[in-house]
Amino acid sequence: MSLWLCLRFNQLPLQCLTRTEEQPVVVLARQRVISSNDCAASLGIRPGMSTTTVHALANNEPLQLLERDENAEQRCLQQLCCWAYGITPSLFSWRQDCLQLEIGGCLDLFQGLDRLLAEAANGISSRGYCAQYGLAPTPKAAWLLSFAPEDQALDINRCLADRLAPLPLDLLDQFPTAVDSLRRAGLHTLGDILALPPAALGRRCGKEFARFLQQLLGQHEDRQADYQPPATFSDEYWYGYEVKANTELLPAVQLLLQTLCAFLRSTQLQTAEICWQLIGIDKTLREVKVRSASSHSDWKSWHQLTTICFEQLQLTTGVEGLALNCLDLSPGQAENIDLFNPGKQLEPLAHLLDRLRSRLGLQAIEKVSCRDEHLPEFAVHVASDLADSANGSGHPCNQRPFWLMPRPQVLRQSRHRLYWNGPLTLQCGPERIEDNWWQEPVSRDYFVASDSNGQQYWVFHDRLSRMWYIHGMFA
Repeated sequence: MSLWLCLRFNQLPLQCLTRTEEQPVVVLARQRVISSNDCAASLGIRPGMSTTTVHALANNEPLQLLERDENAEQRCLQQLCCWAYGITPSLFSWRQDCLQLEIGGCLDLFQGLDRLLAEAANGISSRGYCAQYGLAPTPKAAWLLSFAPEDQALDINRCLADRLAPLPLDLLDQFPTAVDSLRRAGLHTLGDILALPPAALGRRCGKEFARFLQQLLGQHEDRQADYQPPATFSDEYWYGYEVKANTELLPAVQLLLQTLCAFLRSTQLQTAEICWQLIGIDKTLREVKVRSASSHSDWKSWHQLTTICFEQLQLTTGVEGLALNCLDLSPGQAENIDLFNPGKQLEPLAHLLDRLRSRLGLQAIEKVSCRDEHLPEFAVHVASDLADSANGSGHPCNQRPFWLMPRPQVLRQSRHRLYWNGPLTLQCGPERIEDNWWQEPVSRDYFVASDSNGQQYWVFHDRLSRMWYIHGMFA
C-alpha cells in the first residue's frame, strides 16, 4: 500500500536566510510579510502585513527586514532532499517548500512508522528547520493534511475523506477562480465539495480542478519525477549565533558528516576529499580541506580527521555557519570483513595514516616501496604521496635486507677472512648483479654473512675492483 509523508517547511523563507532569535526578523515579498521569527511574532507581526504596519508594531525596537531569496530556498530544499534520500529513494520536492516522501516501502527498514517519523523529526530539528507533517495514501492529500492538527494529519487509520473534510477550501490557492465560485455557492470546506457529483463539479470548475480532486483521492494517477541525487554533495548548517571556539563547531560537523555518508551509502559512492567552509559573521569564507589516502564513506573516520584539522585552527573572526562540499565522488568499493569475527576488525592502515597526516602534515608521512631496478641502491623508493608510492611493481628478494646503507662500506680483510666489528662468516650466496654497462659498469656477487652474535649482513664482492663491501643489515 502506498503511503506518503509530506514535510512542509512553512518557515523556509526565513530559515534559509537566518536562524537568529536575538532580535525580530521579518522576511518580505512585494512589501508584504511572508515569514517572521518568534521575536517578531511576539510583537504581533503576522504574514500578510505591510511594511508600514511592521514598523508601527516594532515601535522603534531593533528590527531586521530581509527580502525573500527564492534561490536560497531552493538550495536549502535540495540539501534537504539529499538528507531525505537516506530515508527513501522515492521522493520529490513540491510547491517550493515541501518534500513528498513515499515511505510505504521502507517501513520495515525503520521497524515501523513511529520510528521512521522520529528519525525524520530528529533529522529536521537537528538541522535547525521546522516542518509540518501529513500522512496519506496520495501526495496531494498528504500535503493538505500538513495544514491539519497533528492527530488528524497523522491518523492513517481513519477514512481519508473524513480526515480531509474539515479543511478549508482556501488551501486550494492554485485554483483561485474555482475556489471563489464555490465559496459564492456556499461551499467552504473540502468535505462540502467532496460530497458533490464529480461530473457536475468538473463542469463548474474545470477539468484541471476535477483531476486534482481525483488525484487527491487516489482515483487518478499522479505521476511525479523522482528526485535524482546530484553528482556532487553540498550542505550547510547555520548556528543562529556567533561561534568563537573551535569545539563549538564539532556538533555541526558530526551532523553534516552523517548526512554526507548516508548520502554516499544510498548512492553507492565514496570520496577521498571533503572541503569545509567556515562562514564568518562578516560573510567571509575560510576553506579547510580534509584528505584521506583512500576513498570511503565512514563518517567516524572523516570526523576524526576533521577534528584534528579543526584543533589547529585559529578563529580570528566569529563563525555563523558551516558548509560541507564534496565534489570528487567515485563508485563505492565493497568492504571485505571477517565472516566469522565481524566484531573484531582491525583498524585499516589507511585510517591510521590519515590521522597521522592530518596531525603532522601531508609531507610528514613517507612510505618506502620497491622499484624495478637491478642495483639495490636504486631499487628503494621513498614517497610522501602514499598513493604514488603504491605504483611500484618491484618485489624484494627474500634474501634482501630491509636496511641499506647510504653507501656501501669497505670490509676489512685478513687471512682470507672478512671483518665488520668482528669476523664474518658467509652463509649463502652468491647472487650476481650486473648493470649500468652503458655508463659505469657494475658487477657484484652478493652474500649473506653473519657475525658471532647471529646478526646477519648483506655483503658483496666487487668483481671489477676485487674488493669486499657491506651494503645492508637484516632485521
